[in-house]
Amino acid sequence: MIYIEIYTNMKANTKLTTVNVIEDTYKKFKINTIESDGVNFQKLVNRTLDLYNTDEKFKELINNHTVLAVSGSRF
Repeated sequence: MIYIEIYTNMKANTKLTTVNVIEDTYKKFKINTIESDGVNFQKLVNRTLDLYNTDEKFKELINNHTVLAVSGSRF
């Protein structure tokens, strides 16, 4: 079956990881995505990683974003 082969290939190219996110920021994200039918968290992470790796302006924007420094350098 083609579906199984595609799914297997996609799964082989993914990396399961665990990240800690700021609860309030995540709740706001969930509300925004429900209200606007926006992207899900996985799409957001994958698109963000791709932009970070390929777009120098985006990388600089992320590196210089300090608003989330809730508890020091962790975030």
